Amino acid sequence: MSDLQQRENPYNVTQASRIYFLPNLMTAGNLFCGFVAVIKCIQARLMTDGGEYALLHPGLSALELYTQAVWFILLAVVFDSLDGRLARWGGRTSLFGAEFDSLADVVSFGMAPALMTFFLILAPRGDYQWFRELGWFIAFIYLLCGAVRLARFNVITNPLLHRTDAESHKDFVGLPIPAAAGTVASLVLLLVNLAKNERELRQLTVALPLLLILVAFLMVSTIRYPSFKQVNWETKTRFRTFVLVVIIAGLVVKLREVALVFLFLGYIGYGLVAHYQRAARHAQMRALRRKVVKMKQGESE
Repeated sequence: MSDLQQRENPYNVTQASRIYFLPNLMTAGNLFCGFVAVIKCIQARLMTDGGEYALLHPGLSALELYTQAVWFILLAVVFDSLDGRLARWGGRTSLFGAEFDSLADVVSFGMAPALMTFFLILAPRGDYQWFRELGWFIAFIYLLCGAVRLARFNVITNPLLHRTDAESHKDFVGLPIPAAAGTVASLVLLLVNLAKNERELRQLTVALPLLLILVAFLMVSTIRYPSFKQVNWETKTRFRTFVLVVIIAGLVVKLREVALVFLFLGYIGYGLVAHYQRAARHAQMRALRRKVVKMKQGESE
């Protein structure tokens, strides 16, 4: 193998460990947002406990700290979407970048949402005593499934694997962990906003651990979700389509506490509906093939 081929080989030591500044800066931003979100969750829990920390910071509010944690998680989603796109645009992908991105995702989209849900809903509280034994376990299941999802993604996207056309599909296999974290964070944002408006949350809070279990299962499932990696942002579009997109973006900004929940839940629902539609088509094709085989067998007899 020539020197040039060795340098271009993704498993060459120099190439694999190469750190490209701009994509990895975005990944570092993702990790920073996840770290700050964890700190905000811990601070919010300390405020809720009403101990020495709460006495030293009388101006802080637990709900406001949870809100800040949510926005840092959502900002981490933005950084995560930018690092890969910048790497692909500049041809600056490396194995180091992929591993660094997964490690950052474990913190921002695994640990931070799990802690936030545990501290806000699942930690020992008077309303639901049975959460005392199950709370930490539910949060850990989410974190575990997120880590498994990232490890599986790194394996199936490994350049050395020889994939068939079906396996090299552009969609994600399983719910992406940023979408899972965004779903949990957006629902927390809605619950916190309702709490600020003095709404009754006792029934609504039960939905959060159930949602945590659902997205944990979806992350390690084989349900396919669109990746949007191949979207051409330079493509031409009609004026009416452009105006509609601008209006939808404006509504999302204006009604962000509700709109974000529907966006993420819509993404989850789209994958589920598409999966069962594909399963139904495959079942019809198998039934048709069996029917054809029986007809041929009848003709031969």
